[in-house]
Amino acid sequence: MDFTIDELISVCIARQVVDGEVLAQGINTPLVMAGLILAKCTHAPNVRFASAIGQGLCQEWGALGVGRSEDMWLGKALLNVGFAVAAADMLPKFHPKEFFRPAQVDACGNFNNIAFGKDYQRPRMRLPGSGGIPDVSVNHEQIYLYVPRHSRVTFVEQLDFVSGLGHAPQRRRGHGPRYLISDLGQFDWHDGHIRLLSYHPGVSIDHIAKKTGFALAIAPDVHETPPPSAAEIRLLREEIDPLGVRKLETLGGGARKDLLRTILQREGAW
Repeated sequence: MDFTIDELISVCIARQVVDGEVLAQGINTPLVMAGLILAKCTHAPNVRFASAIGQGLCQEWGALGVGRSEDMWLGKALLNVGFAVAAADMLPKFHPKEFFRPAQVDACGNFNNIAFGKDYQRPRMRLPGSGGIPDVSVNHEQIYLYVPRHSRVTFVEQLDFVSGLGHAPQRRRGHGPRYLISDLGQFDWHDGHIRLLSYHPGVSIDHIAKKTGFALAIAPDVHETPPPSAAEIRLLREEIDPLGVRKLETLGGGARKDLLRTILQREGAW
């Protein structure tokens, strides 16, 4: 079957969803949103979305976009609340499942979205910031991670900063990350250490190990990642994300700019 890596990532994300869950939706995570909507369209019709856009709780969904993405969530919310109410009241009650994209992650599942470089005042690169990650990663049970481009830049022995808490000895509540999907494979944490569960078609275990900046544990039943079904591919391409917004997270440089320009033109937002 013909599929692309962005489609495989979104399908793997969909497979982590259980019917009836509340799913937290971030500001700019199209690979995740494509996967969460795919789950609702297939095996999990009763999920709800807790959207960071407008701090709303949504039952319905709309196709992914860039220039018009607010229309999708603000127009479909069952209710809208402020950030403080969402973080302090709604999220602890509903225990949402949420996927975060770390800029750096270590073997224990601690992760960094603050900066590259040890000097906070003069970093090599300033990242988007921690947002609510310190609170969520300390208190919640349903932390999942995704990395669209697996490399030793992201999978590191030691973080420059810590914004998300992993399987640390000092943890008193909550749970470290349960799962990670990258463009090379799927992982979990066993005894507090990241472990390879499956390698994607065309990828070897040795290649994944070379792209990881620390020793990688291998599950006894490690296997090739099952490919998407024809129905899943059709839903992604024709209904959920016909503009290909999810691909933006797997591209860089000029290719990403070209796709972004094309999407905005097709939306009529350019």
